[in-house]
Amino acid sequence: MENTIFELQYALDTFYFLVMGALVMWMAAGFAMLESGLVRAKNTTEILLKNISLYAVACTMYMICGYTIMYGTAEWFLSGIAVDGVTGAETPRTYSQSADFFFQVVFVATAMSIVSGAVAERMKLWAFLLFAVVMTGFIYPMEGSWTWNKQPVFGMYTLADLGFSDFAGSGIVHLAGASAALAGVLLLGARKGKYGPSGQINAIPGANLPMATLGTFILWLGWFGFNGGSVLATANVEKANLVAVVFMNTNAAAAGGLISALILARLMFGKADLTMALNGALAGLVTITAEPSTPTALQATLFGAIGGVLVVLAILGIDKMKIDDPVGAISVHGVCGFLGLMIVPITNSAVSFSGQFIGALTIFGWVFGVSLVVWAILKAVIGIRVSEEEEYEGTDLSECGMEAYPEFTTK
Repeated sequence: MENTIFELQYALDTFYFLVMGALVMWMAAGFAMLESGLVRAKNTTEILLKNISLYAVACTMYMICGYTIMYGTAEWFLSGIAVDGVTGAETPRTYSQSADFFFQVVFVATAMSIVSGAVAERMKLWAFLLFAVVMTGFIYPMEGSWTWNKQPVFGMYTLADLGFSDFAGSGIVHLAGASAALAGVLLLGARKGKYGPSGQINAIPGANLPMATLGTFILWLGWFGFNGGSVLATANVEKANLVAVVFMNTNAAAAGGLISALILARLMFGKADLTMALNGALAGLVTITAEPSTPTALQATLFGAIGGVLVVLAILGIDKMKIDDPVGAISVHGVCGFLGLMIVPITNSAVSFSGQFIGALTIFGWVFGVSLVVWAILKAVIGIRVSEEEEYEGTDLSECGMEAYPEFTTK
């Protein structure tokens, strides 16, 4: 009887893990739609190609070496069978390790997707994909081993012992992706015409706001898998209730973020700004991701609202610093990822503010530093930016040889 109950729990938790992973995989479509909507029409094909290609690169590199670096095991995919759970491990998991790999790999792809939007409209496709190889195969897995796998950072200190916690990846995924993006943007430079000679900031509107809005809805939906799946199980009453709380708080934070960003934009600009509202929802989602299981629904809404306010201010501030981020990825995922980490101790007494700060500093320092080196090497060897002429005509033609909207082109 006991074995039958375990097998049922194993089957249910494995199935839950796979479904949640599929939801997170659907976030790749969300990033593709959001980014293609926020860039100009002449760069649409290239941004779509980047997003679907980086997903394939992430899946392959994490299989080859990333998962092993992060968790120290490789036998499971070499043999093609689970090496835990029903095979008699001392403390068996209640789900297949192959399911765990699938769930983990879609997180890796999410981190890399963040980079895509920030470097849009002026980066060479193949330079981006080469960076994706290093990011998903080495940079991300290393910091993942220090955080979720609780390994000592360069053998010196263990973040878990310092009181660090990141439930679903505000820092481990989102801050990491933004850190890599920032390093690339600093070496890449701004788009032509973004900043005027006298310091003015010129708006470069996206080509398809319906597409951007659809992308945000897809991301909002996928985030239930991102946070809900991080409970890691659902086949008992306690875990099932926890999943429900996480879903509720994830949704509440997104709503709070959108509302606060919309109101602040109206107060600052005199108009309702759709792009700020979209980024506000995403800011709320990133903020709650570090700890969606312990706040009340009202607290989650307020945390999301703080993220929504902060992202509007961050987007404006980063623009004033002449750091050109076409989709606001650094503000949404970096600034709000840091915020998410730092508010965890408010509702989780087992976590310390100092541990969260050291964890955030460790993630940022590692990912930004190594990414800066990798981007610099790529810049020196093959170049990372398209020519001025290619940027003017659009990366769709120069990088892909085709246009997303050819019927609207005049020759």
